[in-house]
Amino acid sequence: MTLGELDTINRQRRQLTDAAIAHATRGEWEAAALANQELLELGPDTDAYNRLGKALAELGRNQEALAAYRNALERDSTNRIAERNVARLEMLLSNAADASTGRAPEIKVEKAAAAHFIEEMGKTGHARLINVAGPRQLAPLSPGDAVELVVVDGDQLFARVGETELGQVEPRVGARLAKLIDGGNRYEAAITVLQTDDVRLIIREVFAHASNYDKVSFPGSAATRPNDVRPYIKGTALRYDDEEESEELDEESEEVEELDTTLPEYSGEPELEEELLEES
Repeated sequence: MTLGELDTINRQRRQLTDAAIAHATRGEWEAAALANQELLELGPDTDAYNRLGKALAELGRNQEALAAYRNALERDSTNRIAERNVARLEMLLSNAADASTGRAPEIKVEKAAAAHFIEEMGKTGHARLINVAGPRQLAPLSPGDAVELVVVDGDQLFARVGETELGQVEPRVGARLAKLIDGGNRYEAAITVLQTDDVRLIIREVFAHASNYDKVSFPGSAATRPNDVRPYIKGTALRYDDEEESEELDEESEEVEELDTTLPEYSGEPELEEELLEES
């Protein structure tokens, strides 16, 4: 192969990679899958396999998605995205098989609106879940999925999807919000990090009752100036598998702790590009 031919192939790879990421960012999963498939025709690529797996999973083609993630894992046995998604999809497909025999309930999942991931001072915060549900309950879910917040016993806040309880919102956040909800406030929440032992939410105040006019939902929020609004996702909102990202969220969530005002934008980080991409 001549140097000119190599340059042409590398240019095609870059163009197809950019196209795959752009399509995934806009939720154009058919186009994202096609772009990644065309990229793989130029040669094996771990990131492209992961992005393809994400796109196929979003299209409900879970068997094909599993095959793509397995291909990524064959190329890189330490790839966390591929490893976790293989485990997740195997569990999901197992759940589907159980459902066909009446042993596993189906969970209806809705994606949160993009605007939900815009961080706004005092009105948006992040929280971990404790006493998290088991892998079978988590398998159908992914970052970006909307969850319902339910107050229990007056001061405990739980996250649910349909009839499935995902876990309790950590008390330092949950107890405060439970009181505000009892006072008339309303909140929406979505998953930002989804791992077997680590589930986190972004929570947004959507209505403040007059009785709570002097109470801030999330004191000391991450924004640094009044009315400062942060687009929250160049690389951190829709993801269920990166320990480094988890550490980034930890640092920012000390104050109040992934989507652009238009839609989640997957940073150029391969780990996120692939999961929305996925983790594209």
